[in-house]
Amino acid sequence: MKYLKEVFNTVKKESPILFTIVMIHVVGALVCMGGLFIDERTLIGVNVWIKPLKFCISGAIYIMTVGFLITKYPYSTRKKNILNNIVSWTLLFEIGIIVYQAARGVRSHYNQESLFDGLLFAAMGILIAINVLIMVLFAFDSARLKLKTTKSIQVAIFLGWIVIIVGSWVGGQMISQMSHNVGVADGGEGLPLVNWSTVAGDLRIAHFFGLHGIQIIPLFAFILSKKWKTSTKNQIIAVVLFGLLYAAWIGYMFYQAKQGIPLINLN
Repeated sequence: MKYLKEVFNTVKKESPILFTIVMIHVVGALVCMGGLFIDERTLIGVNVWIKPLKFCISGAIYIMTVGFLITKYPYSTRKKNILNNIVSWTLLFEIGIIVYQAARGVRSHYNQESLFDGLLFAAMGILIAINVLIMVLFAFDSARLKLKTTKSIQVAIFLGWIVIIVGSWVGGQMISQMSHNVGVADGGEGLPLVNWSTVAGDLRIAHFFGLHGIQIIPLFAFILSKKWKTSTKNQIIAVVLFGLLYAAWIGYMFYQAKQGIPLINLN
């Protein structure tokens, strides 16, 4: 809790606008939770508010992560503010579209049923593409600049950006096939909340773990640095091994999904 509080305080101090947008996502998540109890409408087999709830939570975590990690880069205040604003505002617009479509009771993703729906989906694609370009920038600068952290955590941050770029690529694969399931139409039986298919392959699993690599890998490096007092070289080796194993896990989840195999078969 101490370190989590430090993250919140740092982001709130360094980028109040970004922090406010994180809080908007949190409020949005609470509104979606309320929607689950008062709105019985379903879409592709699940309550219409499940998807915006997941995206509000995921978006808040990602934006907060960017707001904290950017303080470790030797950027000027102006450059930090520009990048923070681009990331937070583009993702706020994206979640706005997702919530709006949920309120209408229609799909936000892969929706080409009308010109308006198609334009909203295209707009979401552009917003995400902008963020992917910023991810590439962060990855490049993680490799060439000296960050304000330990060497092992810097390596972890670099690996985290590489993994999230791969996770975004998996998202592109879903867009190319205009669905996330493999072997059956989207919808049907799935795991609670995440609704990952239990009857067919589901590309959202690899996408999910890819997108959260930027939190998981650096967090592993941070905990390791606190718990394992050893040389910097050993720390880096451990972080690289963990990163490779994590990437292999994502690769396996992607391969399994493309074969039409569910993560967990409950039948």
